[in-house]
Amino acid sequence: MSEPTSGTRPTLEAVAERAGVSRATVSRVVNGGAGVRQVLVDKVRKAVEELGYIPNHAARTLVTRRNGAVAVIIAEPEFRIFSDPFFEQQVRGISRELTAHDAQLVLLWVEGPGDHERIARYLGGGHVDGALAFSLHNDDELPEIVRRVQVPTVFGGRPGWEEADGALTVPYVDCDNRGGARAAVRHLRGLGRRSIAHIAGPGDQTSALDRLEGYRDELPGGDPGLVAEGAFTEESGARAMGELLQRRPDLDAVFAANDLMASGALRVLRERGLRVPEDVALVGFDDVLSVAEATDPPLTTVRQDIEGMGRLMVRILMRLLDGEGAEPVITPTELVRRASA
Repeated sequence: MSEPTSGTRPTLEAVAERAGVSRATVSRVVNGGAGVRQVLVDKVRKAVEELGYIPNHAARTLVTRRNGAVAVIIAEPEFRIFSDPFFEQQVRGISRELTAHDAQLVLLWVEGPGDHERIARYLGGGHVDGALAFSLHNDDELPEIVRRVQVPTVFGGRPGWEEADGALTVPYVDCDNRGGARAAVRHLRGLGRRSIAHIAGPGDQTSALDRLEGYRDELPGGDPGLVAEGAFTEESGARAMGELLQRRPDLDAVFAANDLMASGALRVLRERGLRVPEDVALVGFDDVLSVAEATDPPLTTVRQDIEGMGRLMVRILMRLLDGEGAEPVITPTELVRRASA
């Protein structure tokens, strides 16, 4: 059997000769086609490895009608994406699952309104097979864009735009935000706390609204002065904590809608000379370890499987690309008890 000439790129023909099969068989194996016996698949893969064969992307696209790329769209500005470890974990899960499917990740984010048209042009240009979009706000243009350009899309988080609320036809992955919030407040009540405040997330995001509803489920008819809105950032958590202490200095517990806001709240409590958890018990949401285990005291929080949810989004998208149906998926949450409550 002939070896490829030094400096030349191995061809399908060279792989076929080395494996002792037809060129068509090699093409089906390389491009993920079905109908090839496992013994031949093994021979082709061994030949590919021995020769160092690298599939031609353009030729593969013609055969499979796929680009092998997926757009990951985060509807937040760059500074949020690279400062919030939640996004790092979700993108890590997405990236690892895309790698397992031999697909590339193309990261896009929204700095301002003008970026939507740029994203629309890119998605409509046929550069990617599908898209994953998360951290959307209720007035976001992305849902309309993906409908217009007809790109298969899976959303991270329960849809909140007008005709999608409650629609089973919109594929999305979310955690049990409301149930997790109920568990957090129930835990604080079980500790004997009676003046429980809530630092909510942005009112135009469904995750924040669902966590607020979970808080209210456990405290029906609660004092509206015990709720302050943040922006899922540490600084906004600190600001909201200051507002709450000014309005209700006798509060004895706080449930924050994410760990970053909880860490900001903890900083303000310590600055005011309040002990956690002796004076004020504190619970967050997410269980981002780089935050929850770094606070002093370590943060009691509601865990969601952030990386796993990213992987699940990719798997659902791959089913859509294969022509299969997909329904929304809600993953469970779990209260993780540490020293703050």
